[in-house]
Amino acid sequence: MARVACSNLVPALSLLPKKSTSSFPVCRNHSFFTNNSQFTGFFGIANRRFSASSSKISMSLKAGIVGLPNVGKSTLFNAVVENGKAQAANFPFCTIEPNVGIVAVPDSRLNVLSELSKSQRAVPASIEFVDIAGLVKGASQGEGLGNKFLSHIREVDSILQVVRCFDDNDIVHVNGKVDPKSDIDVINLELVFSDLDQIEKRLEKLKKGKARDSQSKLKEEAEKSALERIREALMDGKPARSVALTDFEKDAVKHLCLLTMKPVIYVANVAESELADAGNNPYVKEVMNLAFELQSGLVTISAQVESELTELPFEERNEFLKSLGVSESGLGNLITATYSLLGLRTYFTSGEKESKAWTIHAGMTAPQAAGVIHSDFEKGFIRAETVSILIRFFGSLY
Repeated sequence: MARVACSNLVPALSLLPKKSTSSFPVCRNHSFFTNNSQFTGFFGIANRRFSASSSKISMSLKAGIVGLPNVGKSTLFNAVVENGKAQAANFPFCTIEPNVGIVAVPDSRLNVLSELSKSQRAVPASIEFVDIAGLVKGASQGEGLGNKFLSHIREVDSILQVVRCFDDNDIVHVNGKVDPKSDIDVINLELVFSDLDQIEKRLEKLKKGKARDSQSKLKEEAEKSALERIREALMDGKPARSVALTDFEKDAVKHLCLLTMKPVIYVANVAESELADAGNNPYVKEVMNLAFELQSGLVTISAQVESELTELPFEERNEFLKSLGVSESGLGNLITATYSLLGLRTYFTSGEKESKAWTIHAGMTAPQAAGVIHSDFEKGFIRAETVSILIRFFGSLY
């Protein structure tokens, strides 16, 4: 019999009987667990909720890292990937190529469940970070190296834009001075130009109207209408995600993987000495205001600290963070913000063979959550049973 141990698997669970003796035969060798945690951070928009039109979730989320040269972008990427490798211990980790790294999502509850079930192995959820060359003004027209790699982040789930929020005379700023607003404007404008180029090419093809049946024609008309409205927004300097689209229109334009359609998290990179009190950093305050105005997420990190963490034994890293006045690494903060902005949650299956973390959309019903594992689990779902006593083992969640 499978059981669900949770404080609030999803809102729909309240519709299920609180006590039941019927069995759930679809997945006998697993127990299901999830969270009811609150996310922290500064966000300009509410968490996204699950809808029937939401895309299927994979075990590995993807986040693209962008920014100007010399803002700490690659330093952060290298450190986060290395830290993720250490935190994952025997969990899956790989570096596919120099600018792509997959790390396990650290979650102490998975270890607790694994020990309770005496599992042979623990399998965490994972997140893939893609780091591209620094963007400069004119990148969309071929300036610098960034434009060459923009296609690499078209299929990511979210964009992490690293913004320099520290002064250092030894590290030259590409524009001569530290100016977060100017930096953000440059990057956002290049993403807008890149999307405009995509849209113009697509609209030219749509003019030929090659739809063979009424359903395809209907979809092309929806796509054309949506792209024309998105183009207007982009011409005004607004991102594609600011345009109100129906689910049908979103599905019609999804194949273009527009960069400005993706949710953005601004990563304010501060000096080590300012990490514990980053809220008083004037640059961070500026980024915070912009993130709120642009309805995006914000995370404050120190790429310098993340780099230093990689040089320490794993057991000494928490003490080092405490000495700086912080409790969590940049990797944990980035994952927390990404899950929150995308409206995602984690739940677990646990048995003797393995304990495993799964990623679901907030608002999914219990059958839909089971369907993430296998569609047959959703079709044959009977009920979910809660075991609230296990809540005490769980703390915060990403």
